[in-house]
Amino acid sequence: MEEELGYVDAGLDDAEAAEEVVDEAIEAVEEDVEGDEITEEDLDHIADVAIGVLQSVLEYFSVGEITIDEYEGDEGELILDITGDDLAILIGRHGKTLDALQFLVSAITVRTIGYRYPVVVDVEGYKARQREKLESIARSSANRAVHQHRSVKMRPMTPYERRIIHIALRDDPRVETASEGEGSSRHVVVVPL
Repeated sequence: MEEELGYVDAGLDDAEAAEEVVDEAIEAVEEDVEGDEITEEDLDHIADVAIGVLQSVLEYFSVGEITIDEYEGDEGELILDITGDDLAILIGRHGKTLDALQFLVSAITVRTIGYRYPVVVDVEGYKARQREKLESIARSSANRAVHQHRSVKMRPMTPYERRIIHIALRDDPRVETASEGEGSSRHVVVVPL
């Protein structure tokens, strides 16, 4: 299958290829949403479709009774937060299952509605807590870059995590951020100005 998709020719393994696809999808989402005005009716439709997709996917997991809360995030994204009794299976190790679930729900939602709109799937606020940690790490890295007068390379991160770092520091006049590296070693560099 890899040969059919050209990953072997490019020297990429499955994980690196998936990371590249996610990077491209996130960039496309950011480009498509910029400047487009979404009405409340459009947002309700997107939420209905995304929740329907999520419920369909969750039928394949043994999670029992769940509740899906929807709300709009700080960056205009639709957040679907799942709550229930035993949801650790949905998060997975280091949030990998949750990332895959979000990717699947987003991809099917985009295909169904015909355009891209950012949908974030969360489980009992897991991503919200992770976001707070990443924002704290971003601020610490910015402070370190400014005080040491040198660039600070952060650990490799997923596209979603890198986006959080970029957003957290975009209004900090002391630094700028850039993503460097390829595939699973792609990371954010914080550069003092």
